[in-house]
Parts: sequence; structure tokens; C-alpha cells
Amino acid sequence: MTQSNTITNDAPAPKVIERIASYVPELVAIRQDIHTHPEIGFEEVRTSGIVGDKLASWGIEVHRGIGKTGVVGRLVGRHPGNRSVGLRADMDALPMPEETGLPYASIYPNRFHGCGHDAHTAILLGTARYLAETRDFAGTVIFIFQPAEEGLGGARAMIADGLFDRFPVDEIYGLHNATFLAPDHLHVTAGTVLAGADFFDVTFKGKGAHGAHPDAGRDPIPAITELVQALQTIVSRNVPPTEPAVLSVTKIGAGSAYNVIPETASVGGTIRAFSDGVRELIRSRLTTIARNVAAAHDLTAEIDIRDIFSVLTNHAEHVDIVADIGREVLGPTRVSTAPKRAMGSEDFADFLLHAPGAFFTLGHSGTVPAHNPGFIVDDAILPVGATLFARLVESRLKAA
Repeated sequence: MTQSNTITNDAPAPKVIERIASYVPELVAIRQDIHTHPEIGFEEVRTSGIVGDKLASWGIEVHRGIGKTGVVGRLVGRHPGNRSVGLRADMDALPMPEETGLPYASIYPNRFHGCGHDAHTAILLGTARYLAETRDFAGTVIFIFQPAEEGLGGARAMIADGLFDRFPVDEIYGLHNATFLAPDHLHVTAGTVLAGADFFDVTFKGKGAHGAHPDAGRDPIPAITELVQALQTIVSRNVPPTEPAVLSVTKIGAGSAYNVIPETASVGGTIRAFSDGVRELIRSRLTTIARNVAAAHDLTAEIDIRDIFSVLTNHAEHVDIVADIGREVLGPTRVSTAPKRAMGSEDFADFLLHAPGAFFTLGHSGTVPAHNPGFIVDDAILPVGATLFARLVESRLKAA
């Protein structure tokens, strides 16, 4: 297979499937409606209802309430075949404000599709409708509409609810929109792609006192600020320099009045690494440092470290499959397989621990990065993404 890792814009328009192109008005309407009514993790009742009803209206077998608010569609092709392909889209929004000024902006305060999961949902619905109308494949497609991707464990919840026992797949694919890629450009690479992540909270407990008499209490504030500094030595002095890792303190809290020394102070943050061994090292050092800093100040420490995301590792064979389909649909100069890793995380990683597959990114014309209040998805991505998914199915479940 010939590879091209050079991304340019001098290519013809993507080869969007004509039937999918005819769905664009409906897909845009669905996407913008979901955008107006965003729901955060495990609260996607309205969104999953729309998804389930649409799938059922197209004659797809629908299973609701998997992983609490997840939806699975099952579709058998009109040609005989025993293999199955899984396609996944996430449905949840972020607990953050929207500042886009769009006419279809969120109507709920502090609820915003600031990562584009509304677009992912619409893309997979477009794929599902097309495959339901044509069924020109041999085997079974499993459409996975996942809740709670944004750090709440939606993938794990679906798996624990028997996702792959009830709907086994031979391979699985997922995509994410990308403002860091040019429109209609695809990036996919083999191996470790996205970091595993932990969230942590540490609370120091001492003894409250009047601000004028610190000697009467055990002040947790100096200790918690000392801890913040000490935690920064974990990566720089414990993790091998050849192993990328990040420990970021993102929250700090203590006190409620100017003249009161509080009883407790706390910090929270995230650990990121591409190796489970490195993650365990950081967890261990964080625990040891927190306990000893607390002890040095005659405080007690409560430490909570939570494994949130697995390391995402793409399978080489399926990366090649995605790249080939990308070249067919987008053109060879719009596909990159250049090695690239990011410290971001994605719980599609947990699906890849149960079935081989690949996770890829697809560019659109938005310029504001995800998780920003001004983030906007370009609806032109919808038919392109749906076409890529559809061609993956037709290629992998090709009739003999």
C-alpha cells in the first residue's frame, strides 16, 4: 500500500455518497436540534430518544438503556455473512457555557456541545439511514450511540452492561471532528495515539481557628500549597525522560471567610501518560507525597485517584483500512498516517480493548478549538463523515 503523509488542499471535492448528500437538510436539522438541547453524561434522555426513534423509523433493530442512556442499533445486510462491524458516536455535551451567538445555541445554562458530539451523533445517524436503505453488505453492523464520554465512563458503562456480549463485533471504528485539520482532511495513525488519564482529589484536614490565632489550630493552607509544588517533581524527577507524562493541578479550594483558618483545604487535577506503568508510578508517588506532606504539618490526608480513561491504541491493520477508505473518499493528498500522539483522552480506548479497530480525526472549517465557549462545528462535515463510515462497512462486509 502506498502511503502519503502530506496534507494539501489541491484535491477535488470529497466523493460523498449521493444518497447521503440528499439527507443533509435532515442531518443538519437533527444536529442543530441536539445542539440547542444539550445533555451532559448519563442525562442524554432526550438525545437518546431521538436516536432510538430515528433508527426504528428506518427499520433498524433498536436497543435502549444500555449503559443507562446508551442506544445500540443492529442491522443485518441483505447478503449472507457472519462478520460484524461496530461504529460508535458519542452523544453527551459539556458542563460549560456557550458563547457562539448561534441562532440554535444551547437553551440551557452551563450546557454546551463544545466538543462536537452532536455532529458525531448526526454523522452516525446518516450512516445508519443509508445502510438501512441499501443493505448492500454481508454481515451485521452495530451502531453504538454512547453516553457520557466526557470523563464519566460511558464506554465502560456500556461494556459492563453487556455491550459486546450482546452485540459482538469483529472490528470497531470511531471518529472525532478536528479544527486542527483542514476541512475534509483525515488523520489516523497506528499504535498509542491518546493518553490514559486519571483524575485526583486530595483533601488535607486540620483544625480550624480564628485568623488572629493560628497557633490554636492546624492550618491546612500552607500544606496544600506545599503539596502543589511537590507534585510538580513527580514527572520531572521520577518519570523517565523518555516517557511523556503530565500532572496538572487544576483545582484548589480552602476557606470561606477572611478571619477564619479553615479546617480543610483541597486540590484536584489530572494525570496523563501513554503507559499504564507510568500512570501507576505517578499514582504511587502522588499518594506518598500527599501523605507525608500532611504528616509534616500534623494533618490527615484523604486521597482519591480515579482511573478515567484507558490509553487509546489503534491497531495497524485497521488504521490502513481507514486510510485506504479515506483516500478513496477524500483523495490521497487529504489523508495523513504520520505518527502523532496527544495528551488528550478518549474513552473509545475501552472499546479498542475489546475489539480491534481504529479511531480517526476528520477536519472541518471551524477555527475555535473544542472545549472553548466559542467552538462551532461546520455542518459540511456531516455527509463526509457519514460517507466514510458507510464505505468502511461496505468495504469490510463486502459481499462475496
